[in-house]
Amino acid sequence: MAEGKGGVSRRGFLKGFGTGVVGAAVAAKVRLGEAAPQTSPGWDGKVPVVLRVNGKEYRLLLEPRTTLVRAIREHLGLTGTKVVCDRGECGGCTVLMDNKPVYSCQVLAVEAQGHEITTIEGLVQAEELDPIQKAFVEHDAMQCGFCTPGQIMAAKGLLLKNPSPTREEILRGMSGNLCRCAAYPGILRAVESLAKKAQG
Repeated sequence: MAEGKGGVSRRGFLKGFGTGVVGAAVAAKVRLGEAAPQTSPGWDGKVPVVLRVNGKEYRLLLEPRTTLVRAIREHLGLTGTKVVCDRGECGGCTVLMDNKPVYSCQVLAVEAQGHEITTIEGLVQAEELDPIQKAFVEHDAMQCGFCTPGQIMAAKGLLLKNPSPTREEILRGMSGNLCRCAAYPGILRAVESLAKKAQG
């Protein structure tokens, strides 16, 4: 093996170079390992969130990505609100935010702070069903019942905004809520019955 001008062979050069690279990598790894606790102080990523749901205030620690429906179901134990599509397409998770229907799978819990949230559980007062709940029972406006909480909350929001809607307004107001059992005629009758009562 030929030697260079300074008397260093290629083999010697490569050996020395390889040792230096490995040593530098090990040293860097040790330094990174030592620095890790300083860059990750053990913070779990959760933030304080205050939600007002059904007239009560709840203080929670949630990940910022937690949706309102997950906070309601998994952290407050209010399981009447259903997760169906989880994509804002079916209305199954509808709740009222300041008396307006919203898809709770599309609202972050942190965004719901400072607003009044009403779930299906919040409609019952002193163990008495809300008139819209009674109307759904009376007019057989459900089959499997899975979409029913969202349907009722959408109807409640519609009637709060317009107590005596026309059939067209009911159809438009309820169009964001799907029923795979096709109980639409009963749902329409239930909402219409309350609209007629409001009209006198």
